[in-house]
Amino acid sequence: MSGQDEDLDLAVRLLAGTPTHEGRAPLTLRRWALAASEFGSRMTPLALPVRVVERDGGLAAGLLARYRSRPPVVEIYVDTLDRAERLITERGWRHWFPEGSVRAAALAHEQAHAWLHHAHVRAEFKRALGHTALRLGRRRLYAHVAGADELAAHAYARASCGLGRSPLLLTEALAAVSRESEK
Repeated sequence: MSGQDEDLDLAVRLLAGTPTHEGRAPLTLRRWALAASEFGSRMTPLALPVRVVERDGGLAAGLLARYRSRPPVVEIYVDTLDRAERLITERGWRHWFPEGSVRAAALAHEQAHAWLHHAHVRAEFKRALGHTALRLGRRRLYAHVAGADELAAHAYARASCGLGRSPLLLTEALAAVSRESEK
């Protein structure tokens, strides 16, 4: 199985574990995961200046980075960043995630979230996902797909940083390590 297939399987699992998707058909989830990933990998967000603030406490909160829109700021959690870099080395994933790429991917991921906040981008994203909420004749109202924005942001980060695998793999691994340490 290729890395892209494995990344798509991770994306499907993320959607399947998202509330509101419990009863969804696996093929529907796979179609949405693929559409979100393709959309994210093709995105070309404007490089708008945003303040970056470094914080601790990300491991406890389960956060690597977070975008806040008012005022525009990206919070990078250095404790999680450090743990992610160690985890990459421990798992032998350095060929997928070169030194320093976690920070770059986190910033790109949050840049994608900021871009997805724009109304025209959000509308285009909903059309790409194709989840119809209401149809009146030829007209359709497309619905939000919970979790799809995360998949698009991860795909954008992978593409823009030239990573060998989706940062979703690293996010899942960090969550698993966190669960293990809580036991």
